[in-house]
Amino acid sequence: QVHLVESGGGLVQAGGSLRLSCAASGRTFGSYAIGWFRQAPGKEREFVASISWGGRNTYYLDSVNGRFTISRDNAKNTVYLQRDSLKPEDTAVYYCAATRRNDYSSRGTFDYWGQGTQVTVSS
Repeated sequence: QVHLVESGGGLVQAGGSLRLSCAASGRTFGSYAIGWFRQAPGKEREFVASISWGGRNTYYLDSVNGRFTISRDNAKNTVYLQRDSLKPEDTAVYYCAATRRNDYSSRGTFDYWGQGTQVTVSS
């Protein structure tokens, strides 16, 4: 019902900045929350952050809290993930996902997924 496309990934030097975008299309007239996930080579996918439809409530994985900032612009149907001072450990494929369920925390279920965008941080 909702098509999500991530962009903004690429090769970044350690200490550089990153802003990923998640653009939604399709049935965007309904309310939904957006989550960001990442999967590093050889590791399982992990939750990074999520944001409510109105943008007033956010969740962050404890290990990344303070390192990433999630925000959204509903006029553009776009959610952003910002990170400064990138580290090699941030290297992963980053995915955004959407849910219309009540729980959009790390324990929630996200029903719509993008294809992901590769982020590589060189040392």
